[in-house]
Amino acid sequence: MKLNPLSDRVVVKPQAAEEKTASGIILPDTAKEKPQIGEVVAAGPGKVSDSGQIVKMTVKKGDKVLYGKYSGSEIDGGELLIMRESDILATL
Repeated sequence: MKLNPLSDRVVVKPQAAEEKTASGIILPDTAKEKPQIGEVVAAGPGKVSDSGQIVKMTVKKGDKVLYGKYSGSEIDGGELLIMRESDILATL
């Protein structure tokens, strides 16, 4: 499936959840936290400003990003997230 996000939307592939803690304890599926780091798979052209001009995106395909814990909507069976660029907190 080919996704082309519109306006200021971004498609992100989340990093896999941690299997172990730093001390080596193996986590069951119910205890794993939702990942907050992912890679941008696709980005829209940008948001249209009030004056009618397109404000370009600050993230691009391939960027590693940090996003809010409950940001975005799951698509493709939870493999991908689609969110607004404003939901992205930082690039790594």
